[in-house]
Amino acid sequence: MTLSDTLFYNIFSYYKPKLKQKATSIAVVYITILQVSLVLLLGVFFAGFFRQMNMVTMSASKAWTLFVLIAVFIYFKNWMQYTGKRRMMINAKMNKKKSKSTYNIYLLWGLPIAILGLTYVVFQAS
Repeated sequence: MTLSDTLFYNIFSYYKPKLKQKATSIAVVYITILQVSLVLLLGVFFAGFFRQMNMVTMSASKAWTLFVLIAVFIYFKNWMQYTGKRRMMINAKMNKKKSKSTYNIYLLWGLPIAILGLTYVVFQAS
């Protein structure tokens, strides 16, 4: 199991008793936001790096278009991955484990915010 599977299960298991119908959707949106913010961080880092190296790779509008296409692809990948058999396999694996590794929900939701803050700092530095 990957880290995103573990984070998905933690978000899913937190919201499952409260919001039975929407727990999967919330968890998919969370994983998508986390992965998209990581892609944005990498994109800003490499854009600053290429700017320092005086390399012209693509325009800003093309880069934003590529980012939006990647974000849509990540959402649909997560949606297909975590609504089918994969989610049932994750549930079975996590239920078999004796020690439930649960994370604080505020820490989990703070993680994408922290990544976006770091992205802003890297953007201002470059």
